Amino acid sequence: MQQWDVIVVGAGAAGLMCAIEAGKRGRRVLVLDNGKRVGRKILMSGGGRCNFTNMYAGPENFLSQNKHFCKSALSRYTQWDFIALVQKHSIAYHEKTLGQLFCDDSAKDIVDMLLKEAKDANVQLALQQNISAVSFADGQYTVSTPELNRQCQSLVIASGGLSLPNLGATAFGFQLAEQFGLKVLSLRAALVPLTWQPADKAVFEEISGVSLPVTAEANGTVFPEDMLFTHRGLSGPAILQISSYWQPGDDVTVNMSPQTDITEFLAAQQQAHPEQELKTALAKLLPKRLVEKLIDIKAVNNQPLKTLHSKSMRQIADTLHSYVFKPNGTEGYRTAEVTIGGVDTDGLSSKTMEAKHQPGLYFIGEVVDVTGWLGGYNFQWAWASGWVAGQYC
Repeated sequence: MQQWDVIVVGAGAAGLMCAIEAGKRGRRVLVLDNGKRVGRKILMSGGGRCNFTNMYAGPENFLSQNKHFCKSALSRYTQWDFIALVQKHSIAYHEKTLGQLFCDDSAKDIVDMLLKEAKDANVQLALQQNISAVSFADGQYTVSTPELNRQCQSLVIASGGLSLPNLGATAFGFQLAEQFGLKVLSLRAALVPLTWQPADKAVFEEISGVSLPVTAEANGTVFPEDMLFTHRGLSGPAILQISSYWQPGDDVTVNMSPQTDITEFLAAQQQAHPEQELKTALAKLLPKRLVEKLIDIKAVNNQPLKTLHSKSMRQIADTLHSYVFKPNGTEGYRTAEVTIGGVDTDGLSSKTMEAKHQPGLYFIGEVVDVTGWLGGYNFQWAWASGWVAGQYC
């Protein structure tokens, strides 16, 4: 039987941050992970360059049944604190867009930084560990694997959600929460592409690869970003963002020309080029293949601009400024970046991340019902929740 002060389950962003902070306090810390290497999600994120935080991260960028829960952690360990850590390790980085910060070189720089910090804090790592049981008695947790039993005073669950199962995602954290009497809110894939209805697939898969800047709206929430047509459905940042707010059966309304009023544009084009065809004019605003497809399916009717009445222009504009898609579903956890739902925050302390009715048990990161927008926000929640738990566990 090995004895530890703290065992952290999960060697991802939240788990490593928590372990580092607990180790700095002189706690004997062990991190267990079921994979062959640490930080698997970090390494693949941001196209291998890790979108490690966002300069504008704040509570309003997160979904949770208790929207106030994340405020404490995010205010005590901010994006600027993590940026300072990155700078301390001389990691070159840049802002890509909308406050999203990426490594200049490789996501491996972030993992190496965390491993260096963990080593300096005397944190121990044990990989390829499959936990078979966890029990609690006399103020101690016993964490069992087929090879070994380990005991600790504080057990931190940083095992992530169900997204990206090929990276080792499991339901372990949710099952453990329920074992110890915590409620787990319903789970679903988020930051995920949406899939076509069969009829739409037959129409739009032909323009797979077409991308354009749009605003996407579902349930009263709007995101401006790029949208991508794929063989399977709609993707791109605008769609990934709106997927967190979309529910099965809902419409997604897309403004295909958010920067230009199409009525005014067509009126100006008609004045300047009355003999020009509508599709030629629209192809100045939208991708040509998309325009041809919209005409093909009679979403708009091609004709010389000189024949367009103002009412027709408004109808065309209304169609393109609020084009309605009804997705069939999502691509699911296989491609989802995060899991919405998770351990109910009502059962946790926002100050410490400890379970209110189970002393010494902590939940941090994606396993908790706090989900960020696309763009580095989920990493910031991982750093912040991990840092907070590390001050107390």
